[in-house]
Amino acid sequence: MLKRVCVYCGSGVGGQDGYAEAARGLGRALVERGIGLVFGGGRIGMMGVLAQTVLQGGGEAIGVIPKDLMDKGLGLTCVTSLRVVETMHARKALMAELADGFIALPGGYGTAEEFFEALTWAQLGLHAKPCGLLNVKGYFEHLIRFVDHAVQEQFIDRPNRDLLLVADTPEALLARLDAWTPPPIDKAAWATRLLKDRPL
Repeated sequence: MLKRVCVYCGSGVGGQDGYAEAARGLGRALVERGIGLVFGGGRIGMMGVLAQTVLQGGGEAIGVIPKDLMDKGLGLTCVTSLRVVETMHARKALMAELADGFIALPGGYGTAEEFFEALTWAQLGLHAKPCGLLNVKGYFEHLIRFVDHAVQEQFIDRPNRDLLLVADTPEALLARLDAWTPPPIDKAAWATRLLKDRPL
């Protein structure tokens, strides 16, 4: 059961109105399901839109922000809890610890990096939490094709492709995350097979 979801998203709102509205829609869906939000602590862009929507609906929003960004005035202070940490690495680790699942909304380099790190941790068996893309206006279509191409070229194992959940609406994505069952991962067997099938 999802109690809190970590959402990675852009520090901007993109070039179309639909992106910010998708953040509002996800915020409303989280409140309706009683799921708390863990986010990057920013008051600007998709982050700010999402968190303020959750707060306006009476939901829980926990921000995690590095001290240098807080010092620049980028933090959203009216949240349920704001955790100020020393580094980006500490930020990501704490966000992952606080959440029961991960979602990416449209964003840029940081959004992709943070989401794929969480997805990689799932692949390695470091956590058993669902990871999903909210594919707003087809934003992630090229990224999904890249993942499928990586599977085809045998850089991603086919069973690990199923770790990436995708939906077009907040309600559908949250339902998929909530219903997700982690596949069994035998890390010793995986490492043995990797060395056997792909020698240096």
